[in-house]
Amino acid sequence: MLHKTKKTLIAGLSAFIILTTQVNAVTPTPQMIEQFKQLPKSEQERVARQYGIDPSMFSGSSNSSVNVTNPNVVNPRENDNDNDQDQDSFENRNKNKNKNNEFDFKEGSDKNELKRFGYEMFEGEPTTFAPVTDVPIPSDYMVGPGDVIKVQLYGKESNEYSLTINRDGTIQIPDLGPVSVVGLTFSDLRQELTRRIEQQMIGIESNISMGELRSIRIFIAGDAYKPGSYTVSSLSTITQALFVAGGINEIGSLRNVQVKRKGKLIGAFDLYDLLLRGDASGDINLRSGDVVFIPSIGGLVSVAGEVRRPAIYELKKNETIADVINMAAGLNQGAYPKNSSIERYNNNGLKTIINVDLTTPKGNNTLAKAGDFVRVKSASSQFEDAITVLGAVVRPGKYQWKQQRISDLLPSILGDLLLSADLNYGLIVREINQHGDIETLQFSPGEAITSPNSIQNLVLQPRDKVMIFNFNDDTQNRFELNLLVKKRVSKVESLKGDSLLDADLFKAGFETLDNTVTNKYTNEIAGVALTGDASKEDQIAEQNLVGTEVAKMLSNLFEDRDLINLSSVMSRKELLFPVVTKLTQQGNAQQGIKIVAIAGKIRHPGVYPLTTNAKVTDLLKAAGGLLEGAFTERAELTRTITAAAMYDISHKNINLHAVINGDQQEDLELQSRDMVTILTTPEWQERKVIEIKGEVKFPGNYNIRRGETLSDVIARAGGYTEYAYPSAAVFVRESVRMQEELEIKKLADQLRRDIATRGVSKDGLAVDYSEAQMMLTDLTNIKAVGRLVIDLNALKLGIKEADLQLENNDVLYVPTIKQTVAVMGEVQHPSTHRFKEGLTLDDYLVMSGGPRERGDEDRVYVIKADGSVMMPTQSIWFNTDSQISAGDTVIVPLDTEYKDNLTLWSQVTQIIYNTAVAFAAVSGI
Repeated sequence: MLHKTKKTLIAGLSAFIILTTQVNAVTPTPQMIEQFKQLPKSEQERVARQYGIDPSMFSGSSNSSVNVTNPNVVNPRENDNDNDQDQDSFENRNKNKNKNNEFDFKEGSDKNELKRFGYEMFEGEPTTFAPVTDVPIPSDYMVGPGDVIKVQLYGKESNEYSLTINRDGTIQIPDLGPVSVVGLTFSDLRQELTRRIEQQMIGIESNISMGELRSIRIFIAGDAYKPGSYTVSSLSTITQALFVAGGINEIGSLRNVQVKRKGKLIGAFDLYDLLLRGDASGDINLRSGDVVFIPSIGGLVSVAGEVRRPAIYELKKNETIADVINMAAGLNQGAYPKNSSIERYNNNGLKTIINVDLTTPKGNNTLAKAGDFVRVKSASSQFEDAITVLGAVVRPGKYQWKQQRISDLLPSILGDLLLSADLNYGLIVREINQHGDIETLQFSPGEAITSPNSIQNLVLQPRDKVMIFNFNDDTQNRFELNLLVKKRVSKVESLKGDSLLDADLFKAGFETLDNTVTNKYTNEIAGVALTGDASKEDQIAEQNLVGTEVAKMLSNLFEDRDLINLSSVMSRKELLFPVVTKLTQQGNAQQGIKIVAIAGKIRHPGVYPLTTNAKVTDLLKAAGGLLEGAFTERAELTRTITAAAMYDISHKNINLHAVINGDQQEDLELQSRDMVTILTTPEWQERKVIEIKGEVKFPGNYNIRRGETLSDVIARAGGYTEYAYPSAAVFVRESVRMQEELEIKKLADQLRRDIATRGVSKDGLAVDYSEAQMMLTDLTNIKAVGRLVIDLNALKLGIKEADLQLENNDVLYVPTIKQTVAVMGEVQHPSTHRFKEGLTLDDYLVMSGGPRERGDEDRVYVIKADGSVMMPTQSIWFNTDSQISAGDTVIVPLDTEYKDNLTLWSQVTQIIYNTAVAFAAVSGI
């Protein structure tokens, strides 16, 4: 019987749980709890796991309390087709308005970004009308019908009761009778019940707590998201009712939420007090039958700009601009409140601008009106009197200006300048007017620091830019600078991997801007290769990707903190680029462009600012000094002469030796657009080297002079050893290799044109496109060797025509004596044979098994040991040029016109058929 009762209880409880779980609004009833308590503990745990119930909800132990969890009554709002039509139309209007604003360039973009303040806190979709029961019970809670009182008795007897307050305001306690609790608070109820139990039940103590709270029904009306009737907990307040109703729609007021009881207004709650100040004193407790009414929104004011919380706020009467700024959480540190503005509609329906000074009482006390748009302007990012130091210094950046000189700003060479700094050339860029026009002053950093009383120690002025340059630009580690470019160029990631772009991205971008850089991509003239870099045309497009960003960075050099910190690794041209650009832009017909240029045998040729009272020596220092090989007896000064009626260019010679030695008469003062050219010493040449390898007595690298020949260098190398084989010498030249690469490229271009216009086979049939592409790929992958055929045997005999004038980086290899002959190509067995005097070409072919069927016997050729090619000539009377030397290679090429027998006979049959038709036609005439 007990087992049957157990099964009945479990079945009934399970069915009840299944039915009740379909409605989230229902909470466990006392009957359900009592049935659960009667089950064994193991069955309680199994049922709880099966239906996802917390066992503590049904626990009947004396030390446990019932934990009633709240259902999820609010979900995030979703836009679906079942929403109210008015709400849909309102949202659609807003969407269309925002869409139009995206293309309304008369409005600022900050207006579109502003949102209504406070609405997102209460936004949600109500899912149930279940009461909220997870709030704590205050001691002043007024109990009423429907509340459940938990009474636990212990001592002489132990019992636990769940007592529900009846409609008449009483509770029925076993052994005590009815107890009236009408008008009592929860604290008073505990005291009254405790007193009654102590008086009437001797030896028993009690513990009284609240169980399930009664539910009340309230009404939410007005501009709520989901207005209607709701069943809520008796402890609910205005804010909890708003959460249950899904919040307030966009035309509802947050600042005047009213509570009406029996038709009378008993209070209103300004939600801004809660949202902005955390004040919930106006959050009124609700009673059954109360109406929470949300009126329409009042006036709105928008706040944008340098405030901490830009948004759209609701206004009350007599609120000022200061109140509005406080709603926006105050001003940012970068705000400029003196020049704030209000956009406001006037009586004529037009927009007006009202300037307000938020630092004055008058500006703060300006009354805000509905529709105002308050914009707090930002402060300038410019520094008022700061001095900028950049370049080859230890601590680049901005510094406070005071009455100081160069030595005060940079007191120590070792402590303030980098080891790579140029101590002879520094530059001060100074603003000369409010338009931002500049002038430049040149000084010697080394002399200014070591000799503070010298004229080089210039006095600094506010907003000066002090630039120190590196003596050698090629020794700097530019990793961080290139990393900065990568971060700022969104497309730079595509330049990784197989990209041909140089690793120095900043340099690559700068070269696209620098007009003075020679176009190094042109390395051929009329099909003739020139010495220089290999072709890099495919890099130009990639360099332009970073060129634009580098231009922006350099134009903002003096204000870009990251770039200033990395200016120590920038080259002289890069640092001078914004200065030269500015001087070029501010040039005019009266003053000209304050720039000069220098070229030739100088360390840093290029364009430089024309500094105040600059002379030729100043330009030499700016360019880093003369290079080895500079012609010091004479330099050339090219000057532009601009008159009212004509334009002319004059050339003047300068005694550079006298200028360097301090001759003031020769040290001419420079003018706008002057160009100084440093000449090269006649017959001067840079170091040229040729390498000799192999069987010479002293192999190695030899420096050569201009015009030196191959025979001269062989003699300097001690001549050949007894094992040398001059007939197989290999001579490699860089210019020849580049010429070969150019010819291969031309051949590939020609092949592309042939593929595009006609087939490449003899019979005119077009080849397959994939095969043609493979041919082109193979052709372009061919590596040029650059071998030049020479005749060292003739050179040994003293024949001058066999001699060769050397170039830089030539390589000569003299091998050991060769004793083999190779036979390659379409032969039966390609192999290498030992050379035997007297054997002919045919003999070596026979030794390799003879030509194969597809071999072209009429075009057999021999690659001689010296790299030349011999085509044997034959006739029916005699055989010539067929003698083979040691080290030669015999090549039997493939017959490209070969046809198998089936193809051949099909063509012969076609010819016979056409001939028979022709004969038949002739015989019929």
